Amino acid sequence: MKKKFALRIFVSTIIFFFLLFFFLKSNNKDTSIKKKEKLKEEKIYNSNIIKDVNYVAKDSKGNIYNLMASEGIVDQKENDYIFLTNVKGTINFKDYNLIEISSNFGKYNINNFDTIFSKNVMINYLNNTIKGEYLDFSWDKNLMTISKNVTFENDKTSLKADVIEVDIRTQNIKIFMYEENKKVNIKTLN
Repeated sequence: MKKKFALRIFVSTIIFFFLLFFFLKSNNKDTSIKKKEKLKEEKIYNSNIIKDVNYVAKDSKGNIYNLMASEGIVDQKENDYIFLTNVKGTINFKDYNLIEISSNFGKYNINNFDTIFSKNVMINYLNNTIKGEYLDFSWDKNLMTISKNVTFENDKTSLKADVIEVDIRTQNIKIFMYEENKKVNIKTLN
């Protein structure tokens, strides 16, 4: 009787381990299949790369906004946005001088032409240079807001601030700090 009982336990244990092994093996196959599917999705995502991007917009007044980048990737979640690399933009006003903008990266909205420039942002107009890490350009609002480590330089003045806002239509400039107790640092050059 003890031998039959021991034999049943032994057979049950072998069956248990066999089933456990089979179950674990089938789970690994599912994981492997999921990994392969994920790789396929990533390849599809990366296939939306556009080389030598160039967008041109013109408003009713004849002002032209030209945006160029070495590479663009369409946002899969929101098709209205394109992520850009090595970005250069120009705003050519009909009755005003040219504004040039450059940055390492950007995010462009194809519907309203709004563009976010980021990392090593530089704006050149007339004899002025504004540098920072982040620029929010809104065509509809006629506003450029540059922030993070902002410097402004021309042949007469040098300054450091948290934010510089430029109204494109009126060419008015607002320069300010985020904290009330901090002041804009201005130096006169001679």
